[in-house]
Amino acid sequence: MLSVAEAVARVVGEVRALDVEQVPLLDAPGRVLAEDARAQYTLPACANSAMDGYAVRAADLAGARAESPRSFRVLETVRAGQFPSRPIGPGEATRIMTGAPIPIGADSVLRVEDTDGGVEVVRALNDRDCGKNVRPRGEDFREGDVVLSAGTPLGAAQVGVLASLGCATVPVHRAPRVAILGSGDELVDLDRFDRVVAGEKIIGSNSYTLHALVRAAGGIPVPLGNAPDTPEAMRDIFTRAVEARPDLIVSSAGISVGAFDYTRDALGALGADLKFWKVRMRPGAPIGFGTLAGIPWIGLPGNPVSVMVTFELFARPAILAMAGHARVFRRPVPVTLEAPVTIGARLTHFLRAIVRVQPSGTLSAQLTGPQGSGILTSMARANALLVVPEDRPTSAAGDTLSALLLSADAQLAERFAL
Repeated sequence: MLSVAEAVARVVGEVRALDVEQVPLLDAPGRVLAEDARAQYTLPACANSAMDGYAVRAADLAGARAESPRSFRVLETVRAGQFPSRPIGPGEATRIMTGAPIPIGADSVLRVEDTDGGVEVVRALNDRDCGKNVRPRGEDFREGDVVLSAGTPLGAAQVGVLASLGCATVPVHRAPRVAILGSGDELVDLDRFDRVVAGEKIIGSNSYTLHALVRAAGGIPVPLGNAPDTPEAMRDIFTRAVEARPDLIVSSAGISVGAFDYTRDALGALGADLKFWKVRMRPGAPIGFGTLAGIPWIGLPGNPVSVMVTFELFARPAILAMAGHARVFRRPVPVTLEAPVTIGARLTHFLRAIVRVQPSGTLSAQLTGPQGSGILTSMARANALLVVPEDRPTSAAGDTLSALLLSADAQLAERFAL
């Protein structure tokens, strides 16, 4: 049986970044830049003011105090989008607005708050802005610079930069299309919720969970529904998955050794190349990986928590790699246990936990409660997976373990760059 690290390496090693497509700039957030973005010009094109005030010479401003102000003759007022018509000489100033070009001869912008606000003659009451508040030419980028490198994930800031570079369309890796399927006679969708209330069926929550997880990872869900627990139905749904021509197939349930678990037989009948079938972990030991008609397939367990944990560890990195991301794994962080933790089987455990930032700046972790693999609400409460190695059957309060942070919690994200 493979370790988690060995199994993950096999999965990620089998997938490649998808081909490149051009998309409109406003459709680029969440995608990955496929080519270097170079500047065709210099920004700013000339030195400009970082605030509203008066462009002056530092030599004239030095020594200004409220009790001994310096006076300047104001030559003109320059707004952003205008250009100065006159250079600055000794004892002269140009009233200037944020973003406006700095006149020749000036090397400082005296903020308006440190003046009497004069229009023809202005008095400086403080010299703290000597040599300050001037944005130099090319401070942002220069012509020919690689401003954003290939492999950069695109968010709001990157979209703004690309707009500054004149990119109306952007070369990005294609978003992976992920076929989602499950199995189980007991499962129904939300349109048959009355059967659930009557105690006859259960909601196939895995389909909805996987749909959301695929989207969150940057993939495009291709939902195929749930198959009944028969060999024929399983072969049929996998055949439909191949016909949908996805980049990845993710199935849930039917992968263990139960009397009605037909996934392995169905894949074998369809000529799948199976790479591995079990991993030394809990929850989620029954997990499979292989290729079907050349398409990577990841088979997740059926229990709701097991689905989420194994998706996080195996499917999410595969989707990110296909989308062109260089960083496909979450970074483990050290956490201090708030209470003892005991595991049973000698398997690597991934326990649902709440991680908090302590006043000292360190992180602490506490389990969400019972860790049964059917308790999906425990995943909703968790913001991390606590990683307990197989050789640590017991850990005391105060011990240090690693955790994978799942939450976009602002404080955690800021500190640990999620």
